[in-house]
Amino acid sequence: MRTALTLLAGLAALAVLGGYLGAVHPLGDSLAVFRLQAAGALAILSALALLAGARQGGRLGMLLALVAGVPVLWAYGSGDAAIVDGLRLYQKNLLYRNDDLAGLAQDIRAAAPDAVTLQEVSEANLALLAALEPELPHQLHCPFARVGGTAIATRLTPVAGTGLCADGLAALQVEGPQGRLWLVSVHLHWPWPQGQAAQVRRLLPVLEGLQGPVVMAGDFNMVRWSATVAAMAQAARVQPAGAVHGSYTGFAPWLMLPIDHVLAPGGGTVEVRGGLGSDHLGLLAEVGL
Repeated sequence: MRTALTLLAGLAALAVLGGYLGAVHPLGDSLAVFRLQAAGALAILSALALLAGARQGGRLGMLLALVAGVPVLWAYGSGDAAIVDGLRLYQKNLLYRNDDLAGLAQDIRAAAPDAVTLQEVSEANLALLAALEPELPHQLHCPFARVGGTAIATRLTPVAGTGLCADGLAALQVEGPQGRLWLVSVHLHWPWPQGQAAQVRRLLPVLEGLQGPVVMAGDFNMVRWSATVAAMAQAARVQPAGAVHGSYTGFAPWLMLPIDHVLAPGGGTVEVRGGLGSDHLGLLAEVGL
């Protein structure tokens, strides 16, 4: 029994440690998605190994579980920063076959954002942009994958000629409350073995080339503590806004993946909105510039 528990704890430890190697190989970021779950499994197995007499291995496993799990738990419970004269942004992956566009439009109007970032803007979902045009008249839609493109809608005046479409990215420079800033909507592919890493390599130079403050939001299909999100945040010179929230509901109620994010130069606060026809919850953020 002790040998079996030690072996299982070792496998859990490898999963935890591998999740820190996303900068070396994209498999690391795929493991990082489940860091909290792997750390929890490691803690349980290490405790059982301790009870079975494997003292050294059990203690090391418990220590690793704490080192890996506590920062993730902390990210869920902290992160809000007081914002003055910031920007209000509504982030939403629509789901390409959204069946409640009217309800979503109503929720966006009620939130009264300065800007909206959208993903999976399919042909059918273009109706949402049309419905929001009176409140958010300045819009940019960039085609992307089969499930639909990325889009930005804002009440802020755009800077002429700055609309930019890249691989799963829409960017638009606007006249903000404190000067010009870039609004960026991002939709990344699923991680390894899918094509996320290659896509990010193509997008990093685009983000680095945006001159001035950036507010970036989207469906990153990746967790905040990954090498992927860290690299994109560094390229855009931004930091996560608010606490981590489980936003992808495809595995609910058993698992809510925190893969939708809002990032800004001064961080900010984030509250969760309803699904409203999508398998992603919306995020309403007040961000600092």
